[in-house]
Amino acid sequence: MALTGELFIGRRRTSTAQRFQAIDPARGEALLPAFSAAGTAELETACALAEAAFDSYRSRPPQRRAEFLEAIAEQILAQGEDLLARAHLETALPLARLTGERARTVGQLRLFAEELRAGEWLGLRVDSALAQRAPAPRADIRLRKIACGPVAVFGASNFPLAFSVAGGDSAAALAAGCPIVVKGHPAHPGTSEWVARAIVAAAAETDMPAGVFSLLNGPDTALGAALVADARIRAVAFTGSRAGGLALMKIAAERPEPIPVYAEMSSINPVVLLPAALAGRGASLAREFVASLTLGVGQFCTNPGLVLALGGEGLQSFIEAAGAALEAVSPAVMLTEGIQRNYVRGVERMGTEGAELLAQSSAGDQNCARAALFSVTAESLVHRPRLAEETFGPASLIVRCRTVRELRETLERLEGQLTATLQMDAPDQPLAQELLATLERKAGRIVVNSWPTGVEVCHAMVHGGPFPATADGRSTSVGTLAIERFLRPVCYQGFADALLPPELRADELPHWPHRFDGERRLGRAE
Repeated sequence: MALTGELFIGRRRTSTAQRFQAIDPARGEALLPAFSAAGTAELETACALAEAAFDSYRSRPPQRRAEFLEAIAEQILAQGEDLLARAHLETALPLARLTGERARTVGQLRLFAEELRAGEWLGLRVDSALAQRAPAPRADIRLRKIACGPVAVFGASNFPLAFSVAGGDSAAALAAGCPIVVKGHPAHPGTSEWVARAIVAAAAETDMPAGVFSLLNGPDTALGAALVADARIRAVAFTGSRAGGLALMKIAAERPEPIPVYAEMSSINPVVLLPAALAGRGASLAREFVASLTLGVGQFCTNPGLVLALGGEGLQSFIEAAGAALEAVSPAVMLTEGIQRNYVRGVERMGTEGAELLAQSSAGDQNCARAALFSVTAESLVHRPRLAEETFGPASLIVRCRTVRELRETLERLEGQLTATLQMDAPDQPLAQELLATLERKAGRIVVNSWPTGVEVCHAMVHGGPFPATADGRSTSVGTLAIERFLRPVCYQGFADALLPPELRADELPHWPHRFDGERRLGRAE
């Protein structure tokens, strides 16, 4: 089935006169077809449909919403190689990477379906009535969590499947009971159309309300701004640049009724090489570091952009091995011309700010990135804080520290991060313990003897961190805990059983995990 370039507004597909095209980043050529750009009318209709669908959709039993998510997964798989081929054309990402990303996308949807059936996300609590309590009786008080309302989801440039139209943010919002209005990323509108087809087909198959999903495409940032400003949108999920995230946060905060923005924005993901690990396996660490740095042309939000270590022979050996490994890396195409242009500027900034260029890979063809490794002393970093800003791509900065105190103080000065990594051996444990409290305050995920790239989708994962890594460091955008972003608690006091929501009624409550007068009960959800 050919792409049409149409927008998806609820169950209706529509076209507009304003058009744009995706660009093949490997060749710099426009791809067919031309895609409709949404305007005010399309945004108005999509938001109105989402608002109209909200109460109907959120009241569907968790089992029904789980079936919807599973149907989306099956529809995505049914698209076969056509979806992957288009994603490859629009992003230059290898087909093997995209195949894995599709599996992650499908896995996320199925994981949230399982979470819906398990029921812990409902947060059910009951404090039973105390009619004889003196001096004042207590009414029956019950609590559950409900969906917050329609959610605006912004597709990410670097994950055309796993963090875009049916990615983790969409899966979490739909699981919570929130209709979604997706602002597709303009770099991969064809991929977005394929996935939108899957969602619309799944919604029809499982009899979901018409406004549960809409896709608004377009290259103009004003479209995203207008979506966040719309009074019917109750939360925002965004992955992108710090400038983009801050702009959306400002719009959301200045609304007559402000709403939360869950924005993943900026992280350099410090890696700390501890002395015994450097001495015992410095060469292998160097090779692993370069592999992590250049994975996906460095276009991961968990890319190791900063390395800290105590100066000495071990660090010098690491630098030499890392430089040799990096110089052997083949140049590769970045996602878009704009991303490549900003990467070049970032590398130039590091040189201008006084960092020493240690190694660089060979130049490539159009839109390619040259991996780069820089070095600076911890003392110099104090006076040149711009060196600690994110450069999105395969560039990293090694910070040479003279003492443990200087190492710890350097970590203290860093902004909030998605990840922090410790490479350590057994003798390093006391020093690792000394640094741990700082790392806990600075990052959402702490990694030991692995590398930050590669985020497992599971129940215990945290993909978030203190500002500016994310807008709200209390949340995660990966893992089942991500559903919490789109829920809020409601208390029911003095209700007759028949008036209560189904999950809180006497016959239904035992099926779900809950607390009854403070006692935890596992339930028997089916």
